[in-house]
Amino acid sequence: MAQTSVWNMSGEEIGEIELDDTVFGVQPNRAVMHEAVVAHLRNRRQGTVSVKGRGEVRGGGRKPWRQKGTGHARQGSTRAPHWRHGGVVHGPGPRDLHRSLPDKVSKLARRSALSAKLLDGELKVVDTVAVAEARTRVMVSALSALGRGDRDSVLVVLPIQEDRAGIEKVYLSARNLKNVTVCTTENLSAYELLRHRLVFLDQNAIERIVEVLRP
Repeated sequence: MAQTSVWNMSGEEIGEIELDDTVFGVQPNRAVMHEAVVAHLRNRRQGTVSVKGRGEVRGGGRKPWRQKGTGHARQGSTRAPHWRHGGVVHGPGPRDLHRSLPDKVSKLARRSALSAKLLDGELKVVDTVAVAEARTRVMVSALSALGRGDRDSVLVVLPIQEDRAGIEKVYLSARNLKNVTVCTTENLSAYELLRHRLVFLDQNAIERIVEVLRP
């Protein structure tokens, strides 16, 4: 099993922990991670863009002038595509952009992302991610102690708890910080893991992550 250090919120190394190789020690699959990111971005799109075609634009039912004798080209409607205020030719319409991934692919993408972060030294295990009060400056100090630079993006992964007060405090402390995202084990995605440079993982969340992602 892979070993990594455990840190506290003061930035002190307090021990080591063994991580399951089936989740944190796999060979990262770049193709699967790419597929997961593309699917995530597609699913964020609404697909509600729409324009009106020639038959949907109001008006234009009357022939603008008679067929012959005016010197103009013949016209049948003022809502033809070449007219101002006319319909749009082959314009976009509402469509379903949703792309679903098989569970095995989704889990492999998350295992690959976690393993890549650990391999690159961009994943840190924290004994307990918690703050005494919901203050932004408290979170800034803690993240800096853990090694976050001024421009580093950070993903903080928390375990699900019956008492959500602790999660709420961490979320409120971090929500005003640029490039800092707080999530729980239940909504952890490959996209979020790859989008952020650093991942700070609560030690208490590891068991649930292994339980969900183990092949």
